Amino acid sequence: MSETVHSGRYLSLLERKRIATLREHGLGIREIAARLDRSPSTVSREFRRNMLEHDQGLYDADLAHHRSRQRAERPRRPKLRLDEELRAEVQARLDLEWSPEQIAAHLRALWPDRPERHLCHETIYRALYQGAKGVLSRTLTKKLRTGRPLRKQRRKADQRAPRFAVPATLIDERPSVVELRERAGDWEGDLITGRRNRTAIATLVDRRTRFVRLVALPDGHGADQVHVRLTEALKDVPDTARMTLTWDQGAEMACHDRLAPLFRDGVFVAHRGSPWQRGTNENTNGLLRQYLPSLNNRPRKTLGWRTPAELFAGALTA
Repeated sequence: MSETVHSGRYLSLLERKRIATLREHGLGIREIAARLDRSPSTVSREFRRNMLEHDQGLYDADLAHHRSRQRAERPRRPKLRLDEELRAEVQARLDLEWSPEQIAAHLRALWPDRPERHLCHETIYRALYQGAKGVLSRTLTKKLRTGRPLRKQRRKADQRAPRFAVPATLIDERPSVVELRERAGDWEGDLITGRRNRTAIATLVDRRTRFVRLVALPDGHGADQVHVRLTEALKDVPDTARMTLTWDQGAEMACHDRLAPLFRDGVFVAHRGSPWQRGTNENTNGLLRQYLPSLNNRPRKTLGWRTPAELFAGALTA
């Protein structure tokens, strides 16, 4: 690894030489860290990792840098390859179509006192998509919600053309109370499209209660059709339960200005290429794509043993 391409996360040789000089002048860990604009824990960890007992308390910058680079280049053996029981548990949950996020939480609950068996969801994704021998089979990617054998490369947000003739109100201007999830009536929406985009349904989910409404679009999913069908679907929703609507910048929302009067605080759109800004709806759509019409024994939150519909109704009367 060339010294010119090191990551800013790691100490460079120049920084290690500065540490050695400052240490020779008798500065403590916090003072050294302040001079380098690093965390004290970074400096403390540097001494712990790269000073051995036979160094007799002397910190050698060149030697420390060499040790660090050697350790970085040493390939790590994945936990899933080393631990057969852990690998079997992950495979079993993938076979049940659990998501890596759910599996990661399950492992912590299953082995609370075994941190060496705790995985983050990204570790499971990488094991699946990299397909390393003796870890997880890439055929298990079919069990994920997307079912993709490869991770999809997406266009950059600034490469996508604007879709609305009437400028939309960005999510930045949405009332801050929406983030708190303290009231019913703050909706997130999107389309779920069928094969080749020939069919679609609109989904609406309340941020607080997770109450979901599916809106059929038998006449197509253009902007006019979506506007008509959403208006009909919201007729029986009380005014107090229509506060905001947050959508993405899909072409189906071109009539956002005609939908805005239905919501007390208006309609807002997320930034392009930012689905996490509508995370409740994105997660709901992922479940709907996977489980419509079938269900299985994947774990679901009980929400206090009440359904989202019951929670939604209770929130309106609270």
